[in-house]
Amino acid sequence: MKKIVLASNNAGKLSEFAQMFAPLGIELLPQSAFNVGEAEEPHPTFVENALAKARHCAQATGLPALADDSGLCVMALYGAPGVLSARYAGEPKSDRRNNNRLLAELRNKADRHAHYVCVLALCHNAADPQPLIAEGEWHGEILAAPRGSGGFGYDPLFFVPTHGCSAAELVAAEKNRISHRGIALQNLLQRLRGEQ
Repeated sequence: MKKIVLASNNAGKLSEFAQMFAPLGIELLPQSAFNVGEAEEPHPTFVENALAKARHCAQATGLPALADDSGLCVMALYGAPGVLSARYAGEPKSDRRNNNRLLAELRNKADRHAHYVCVLALCHNAADPQPLIAEGEWHGEILAAPRGSGGFGYDPLFFVPTHGCSAAELVAAEKNRISHRGIALQNLLQRLRGEQ
């Protein structure tokens, strides 16, 4: 496998992933280079949505495809916002409105434990019966008010106990190393090295 299509139009994600795939001699290309539109994400789990996106992209391009589905799961909210993390406050997507809704939902809750989840799915082809699946989790707590200006999504509210700050206060390189996406990516790369 020398070329893999990333089932995303997120430039930041492409850059981050491409750097980690390069040492394996794998070029990561954005789905936009093939005029592939966004896939539907109708499923209730991260793994089903990641697989749907990877299969859609592999079908449209004829190349191996990598997709991720990520989100925040809050214990006191029975795992919400979960797969709806990006659209928790409805359309159009808005990090500010999502954060405000999360704070409102947790207003009278004592348990602030939460974790980010990332599931990566790599399909060698659209009909791949054994795609590579890798997961990562990043545990923390939800703050009462936002802190920091880095990151995106719920990062200003996500307190990282091991570092004593919010995810939005971390240096980008450190966040990428310890985050749910960073962990999932390391797990996937380890599996890929086993295939070579």
